[in-house]
Amino acid sequence: MSATGLAPSPYLAWSRVGVGSDEIATADRDTLGTTARLVVWPPRNLPSLLSAVDRQLARLDRQASRFRADSEISRLLRSGAGSYPISDGLAEAVGIALAAARWTGGLADPTVGAALVSLGYDRDFAAIEPSAAAPPAADRAPGWPAVRLAGNTLTVPGGLLLDLGATAKGLGADRAARAAYAAAGGGGVLVSLGGDVAVAGRPPAGGWPVLVADEHRQTRAARNLTARRGPVRDLDPDVAQQVRLGRGGLATSSVTCRQWPRGGRVMHHIIDPRTGLPATGPWRTVSVAAASCAEANAASTAAIVAGEDAIGWLTAQGLPARLVGHDGQVVRTGDWPEADDGRVDPPANSRLAAHRLQVPR
Repeated sequence: MSATGLAPSPYLAWSRVGVGSDEIATADRDTLGTTARLVVWPPRNLPSLLSAVDRQLARLDRQASRFRADSEISRLLRSGAGSYPISDGLAEAVGIALAAARWTGGLADPTVGAALVSLGYDRDFAAIEPSAAAPPAADRAPGWPAVRLAGNTLTVPGGLLLDLGATAKGLGADRAARAAYAAAGGGGVLVSLGGDVAVAGRPPAGGWPVLVADEHRQTRAARNLTARRGPVRDLDPDVAQQVRLGRGGLATSSVTCRQWPRGGRVMHHIIDPRTGLPATGPWRTVSVAAASCAEANAASTAAIVAGEDAIGWLTAQGLPARLVGHDGQVVRTGDWPEADDGRVDPPANSRLAAHRLQVPR
């Protein structure tokens, strides 16, 4: 999110994107340290929806960015240990992060903030500079049970730094898609934040086309797969895939894009809470479809951290997913399609919702 402390600029910062179709309209803008995309049909709805999306992104930045000194979460955590009243929006964001931690068995844990800072991710990613200094000795994260949320009262121990990165971007996409659809009053909308996608309303025929790749700015690089290992596993180091999403959300987590050098080692932003260090499992990229983008975001992060156990966990959750190994091997779970332009239909019911109800109150 913004390192400058400035809210996203007015909707005129959006740029129309040609997509070769008269049936939808698309616009992009840089915001929250990534790229936002809004896709709508019918296309006449686009101009009136840009400001609705901007308002939601600015709201999330003010509430939950640890890179803004004036954000609500930054001001709260500077106050030290204690119990604090928080806004409805931050309560929602923290509640989802805690529910995700419980649901994933602590693999997607919001208490990894101090670990990220110690490794050098203490500012907006674009502002990180290489460092020859060795990172301090790592230690496991304090763990999500140390944080208590009761309604709009948040209780934190001293020294704990929350980072909502495993869910906040997905939540932002969910909020923006809902707001845009409400403003449109019909049709359908897709919002992508750095490749994490939420949809609302009616999709185009066949579903919204979504390109799944290691990095959200990557263009189409996939070929027809030539190395087959049966119906579930394929091998191709350059593979990307286009799928069709009809509902819910789709999120991708990858260790290949947000990297920086520190003490002669390459760091990345997905932290294993059990070690306080970047996750070292077999997966370079995991994409998951779920009932919401926040849920998909949490699941894809947890799968990177879970390593070899990710396949069994995603299967048990009934979540369609696509995992790409460092060797280029592709593994699919659930009903994730094998072919390009296949439709992916996540479960209609949220796996995260029951865990939100159980967050200590």
